[in-house]
Amino acid sequence: MATGYLEILRVRHAARLLAGTLVGRLPNGTAAIAIVLFVRAEGGSYSLAGALAAVYGVANAIGQPVLGRLVDLRGQPRVQLPAAVLSALAMAVFAFVGIDPRAAAYAAVAAAGLFTPPLEGGLRALWSSVLHREDQVHRAYAMDAVAQEVMFTVGPLLVTVCVSVWSPQVALLVVNGLGVLGALSVVVSAPSRAWRSAPREAHWLGALRSPGLLALLGAFLFVGIALGSITVASVPYGDEHGGAHVYGWLMAGLGLGALVGGMAYGARQWAGEPARRLRGLVAFLAVCYLPLTLMPGPVAMTLLAVVAGVFLAPAIACAFVLVDRHAPAGTVTEAFSWLVTTFTVGASVGTGLAGPVVEAGGARGGFAIPAVAGGVALLVLTCTKRVLVVTAGGTVVAAGSENDPNRALEPRLGSGDRA
Repeated sequence: MATGYLEILRVRHAARLLAGTLVGRLPNGTAAIAIVLFVRAEGGSYSLAGALAAVYGVANAIGQPVLGRLVDLRGQPRVQLPAAVLSALAMAVFAFVGIDPRAAAYAAVAAAGLFTPPLEGGLRALWSSVLHREDQVHRAYAMDAVAQEVMFTVGPLLVTVCVSVWSPQVALLVVNGLGVLGALSVVVSAPSRAWRSAPREAHWLGALRSPGLLALLGAFLFVGIALGSITVASVPYGDEHGGAHVYGWLMAGLGLGALVGGMAYGARQWAGEPARRLRGLVAFLAVCYLPLTLMPGPVAMTLLAVVAGVFLAPAIACAFVLVDRHAPAGTVTEAFSWLVTTFTVGASVGTGLAGPVVEAGGARGGFAIPAVAGGVALLVLTCTKRVLVVTAGGTVVAAGSENDPNRALEPRLGSGDRA
């Protein structure tokens, strides 16, 4: 795998596109922790912190499909860079205005989320034009996913370092400034400037007319709730056990666990029905969330966070295989965008729900939410297992169908592990 990754990175533009996309996505990947720490530093409650993070997430979920469609219509440079600049400016307003007046704070974080550029989907669209061999494209998906988990491990640490050295306000400004630079690096590249979207079938529902996709969206809404609730529940735990750096280690532990799980899952080709495998992965995910309610000391808790993250990347990677198979012809990009959107909405609901739960029952109550949400996700997948095996027309979708332009039997690991 390492040799294959190096071969891809030597291809012209590949390393630049990967690095630029990861840096460009830092504001989105660290928004929850940055907003929560900033609100707490300003004297705001856990409920307010969770609500503002939820508003950002919901706005982001709305903006991603809209901006993604604009990218298809207008090209990447005309959409990605202006969106990144507007998002960063909105977060700068939030950093300087603070939490009062409330209306301005909510408007600023909503604008920052709404204009977050769809860099992740853009990278997936570019790989086939940069890498001309099928095996390289498949391996690029795996490399992309692993690299993203590195970002989600390093990102929270970057925020906490900025908070420790300077302040939460500086952390917001630094991360969003880096995001603009990352987007700029991508959109001025030759592949991004040359890319054009393929024709798509017109339908007012688009990808949402697929029952299988709707089943996946329903399940991953609750997976998102699980992840979002951990973000908020970890804050009071950190306050009680050493402060912001403990919170950062917990978030980094989740990312490290997903990184390890993603590398293990991507190291082999999986046989059998992916819908069945997805149910198993989500079941393990729910079970691994349970020990977080024990709330041991910081070192043990960080290890539990690593374990809790192990099955996240494989579950989402397996879901991307099913998205490929169930997306109606010409709507694969939209289908992936909807999965990202649903996951983001779920994470936002989780952050908003965990705030009042933490204030009422402490961190332990907040850590109980992920296990419950994971169980509900498994229930959704179990109740819809027939829909996930067959298409709306009643036929099994063959591997390498027209919905998978690379004709992969199964992508080793899909991009967008954080969705």
